[in-house]
Amino acid sequence: MKVSFTPIIIGAASLLFLSACGNEAAEDGTVELELFSNKTENIATYEKLIEKFEEEHEGIRINLYAPPDAETLLRTRLVKDDMPDIVTIAGSALYGELTDAGMLVDYDGSPMLENIQPAYLDMLKELEGEESEGIHGVPFAANANTVIYNKEKLDELGLNVPTTWDEFINALQTAEDAGEIPIYFTLQDAWTAMPAWNSVAGVLQPDQFAERKTNGELSFEETHVEMAEKMKELLEYGHDRMYGIGYNDGNREFAQGNGVFYFQGNWAVPEILTTNPDADLGVFAMPVSNNPEENKLVSGVDVLFATMKDTQHPEEAEEFISFMLEEAQSEQYMSEQAAFSVLEGVLSDDPYMEGIRPKFENGEITSFPDHFYPPGMGAENMIQEFLYRGDVQAFLERMDREWDQIQLRF
Repeated sequence: MKVSFTPIIIGAASLLFLSACGNEAAEDGTVELELFSNKTENIATYEKLIEKFEEEHEGIRINLYAPPDAETLLRTRLVKDDMPDIVTIAGSALYGELTDAGMLVDYDGSPMLENIQPAYLDMLKELEGEESEGIHGVPFAANANTVIYNKEKLDELGLNVPTTWDEFINALQTAEDAGEIPIYFTLQDAWTAMPAWNSVAGVLQPDQFAERKTNGELSFEETHVEMAEKMKELLEYGHDRMYGIGYNDGNREFAQGNGVFYFQGNWAVPEILTTNPDADLGVFAMPVSNNPEENKLVSGVDVLFATMKDTQHPEEAEEFISFMLEEAQSEQYMSEQAAFSVLEGVLSDDPYMEGIRPKFENGEITSFPDHFYPPGMGAENMIQEFLYRGDVQAFLERMDREWDQIQLRF
C-alpha cells in the first residue's frame, strides 16, 4: 500500500517571482524549458552545465529557477496549474506527492535508468508506494550521513575507526578520559540533530516503517525506544555549549581542533576545510549495531530530475536530463558539490571520503528515515526538544501524535 502524503497547500506568496514559463517556443523557434530547483547552493554549477548544454543544443534554452523556500512555492504553483517543465528535487516526501498526483513522466524502462545503483531506485519506488507503477524520477546525485573525525586526534588516542556500537562508545569514553570533546554537537540549529538520528534510525528501525506507521501497524513508541536511548547516550559525550552552538560555528570550531567526532553529512567537509585547509579529516558510517554487517551507510537521493507531464516539450526535457547524466557533467557536478554519483561503478575519488567508499562499492546503503516523514511534521524540532529534556516516552508519543494528526487532516 502506498504511503500517501497529500500536499499541504500554502497560500500564494505576495512576492512570488516566476521566470518565463517554459511551455512555449521563442519567436526564433528556440524551445524554452524551465528547470525548477529546490537547492540554491548548486546554482553556479548548474549555470555552467546549462551553458555547455545550450552550446551543444542550439535550439533549446534552459531557464533555471531556484528560489528560497522552493518546495512551498512549488506547491503553490501546483494549485495555480503553473508548473515548470523539469524539476530537480530531493528523493523526499515532495517527490512522493508529485507522483501521487500523477504529475510526472514515467521513465520506467528508459536507458537513463540502466546504470543507476538499484538502492537509489528502490528508494524512489518506496516513496511512490507499492500501488504506483513505473519510476517517475531519474536519480542524479546522492549525499550521505557521516561521522567526520579528526584523524590526528584519533591517532594520538591510539584508536582505530570503530566498526561496532560498543567500539564507538569506547572511543568516545577514551576521548573524554583524555580531556578531549568526544562529539562536537551544534544543537542550536535543530536540523543538526538529524544526521545522528537518521544514522541510528536508518539502521535500526523496522523495514518499511513509514508505510506501516501510516497504516497503523507500527508506532514510534513501540519500535524506536532503542534509537532514542542511543541518542541520549551519545549526548553524554557532548560539550557544555552544545545548545548554544549552531552549524556554521560548529564547522569553524571543529576545523580548529575542537572535538574528535562531528555528526554531519558529507556536505560539511568542504565547509570545514574552508576554515582550515590543512585539517586532517576522515569520515565513516556511524556503527549503531554490534553486528558490523548491519551498519549500512545512510545515503539518499539528494538530486533527481523529473519531467512534468504537462510540458509541451518532453523530448527536449529528456535530452537535457540525458546530457546531465553523461560522465563529464556528472563528474563536474560531484566534484564541485562534494556529492556522490548514483551511477554504478562511478565512485568518488575525494580522499576525504575514503572511509565510506567501500559502502558504495558494496551497495551497503540504506535511506534517510526522515525523507519518508510527512511534510510539515517538524521532526527536527521534536528531536531537539527531546535531547534537551531527555523524556523518551513523551518524545515518542509526540512523534506518533504529530504524524497521525497530519494524516487526519486529509
